[in-house]
Amino acid sequence: MRDRIPLRRLAGLAAVVLLAGCAPVEGTPQPQAEQRVEPPEAPIALGVGGARGSAGVVVAGGLPAPYNYGPTVLQDGGQYRTWWCSQLPGIGPPGDDILTAASGSPDGPFTAAGGAPAVPIFSGQPGGFDGKHTCDPSVLKVDGRYYLYYTGAAGDHAHGNAIGVASSPDGLSWRREAGGRPIATASGEVNRENVYGAGQPSALYLDGWFYLMFTDTTASGAGWNGAGQFVLRARNPEFTDQPQALTEKGFDAAGAKRSRSVVDAFSADWMWVPALDAFAIAHQTVTGTTITFWDRDFTRHPYVPVVVPGPWQEGPGLVRGPGGHAPVSTVDPCGTVPVDLLRATALFPAPTDIRHFGIDVTGAEGCRTPRQAAAVLDGFAAPSPARTVDVVRNGQRVRVERRSVAEQLVTRVLDVRVPALDGLPVAGTIRAAAPAMRSPRGVVGLLDDKSLLWTISAEAAAANGSTIADVSQQEWDAHAPAGDLRR
Repeated sequence: MRDRIPLRRLAGLAAVVLLAGCAPVEGTPQPQAEQRVEPPEAPIALGVGGARGSAGVVVAGGLPAPYNYGPTVLQDGGQYRTWWCSQLPGIGPPGDDILTAASGSPDGPFTAAGGAPAVPIFSGQPGGFDGKHTCDPSVLKVDGRYYLYYTGAAGDHAHGNAIGVASSPDGLSWRREAGGRPIATASGEVNRENVYGAGQPSALYLDGWFYLMFTDTTASGAGWNGAGQFVLRARNPEFTDQPQALTEKGFDAAGAKRSRSVVDAFSADWMWVPALDAFAIAHQTVTGTTITFWDRDFTRHPYVPVVVPGPWQEGPGLVRGPGGHAPVSTVDPCGTVPVDLLRATALFPAPTDIRHFGIDVTGAEGCRTPRQAAAVLDGFAAPSPARTVDVVRNGQRVRVERRSVAEQLVTRVLDVRVPALDGLPVAGTIRAAAPAMRSPRGVVGLLDDKSLLWTISAEAAAANGSTIADVSQQEWDAHAPAGDLRR
């Protein structure tokens, strides 16, 4: 195993620093009158409950794997898929590998196809910047394709770490992108005793931007021991299209100095939380995993940090949706945010014994505005003022006359109206017994009141009382597609 971060423990506790700015009131002050200053808006204290965790280890590479740490977790297609850093004999060069396994629950057990504890899916590429080690995975799924961000190193020498990216159609077979070159390297702004360099990436996708948070022990904004997390964003997964770096003045050209850290920590993970309209950064402190919140523009901390308690030895992997967003509560989507994570809990002598921990964060006002309600309730439905049920998809509403049909299309139909949904456009209304058709490829669709074609399941068409007519491809294509309402 390569040198991870030799000075990690010297950080003591990764401090949670709350930054607040003051802005003068607009306008010219009266002569000899003091200029009024608005007080900073205080962070909101959220509730915490529902503490949970696994009874034991849930992720491991099996007996041949000497260590297991740095997981990334994706809630994907009804499964929890995880990738993590380990090492298996006879797999690639003698260095760190990335393994994967899946489970129907974060409490595991996580296994690979055929019942094996894990399978290796990514290893060093001789001759490349990642010739010996590939570790610290962070996985996204955007537009049906998986992206793996990882730490790579050619050897165990100073400043040897950099960040690479690979892509995959299935999360198993990976192709290196960016020509096999690193997409982020150590800035070299400051020489410190900690010579780790750049690595430990965590990526997410928001509003058409790929965001990358990572460690750089040589950045000017890092602490005395190299701790700190820095942020880049770009329009493409290789971080070459409109790349920008987070600075004290917001996002600037990517060549700007790495002078601003978003949290004093190593090995952090993050996610976007629609119900809180905020980024949540998970990092280790003495009591467990602390979750620090930033607003959309990284100007303030909108919420007081919360803690997922329990033992730990290495950074956490948050359970996230495909784009790196927080999962939505099926019980209370507008008011509760489930926070679950996997993390190593023991040293033998390297970090291992990955277990599950979780809490529920309450007190969110997740459906306060139409924008938030659209993000939180995507894939849910709620009663509408038109005596129909509004199915929320892609920032708009589809009105369905029969509740039984809506139940076939969504995660859950809420029992009460959500007023903020009234601010979303109505794309169409699907009447009971609306015309249904099946294409030559077996795809089923229903026509709405505007003769637009919505793709649904055959079960939903039956619940709607619609008779499905088999049509030619020409007849199918004669109707403008409105969207896909299948779960």
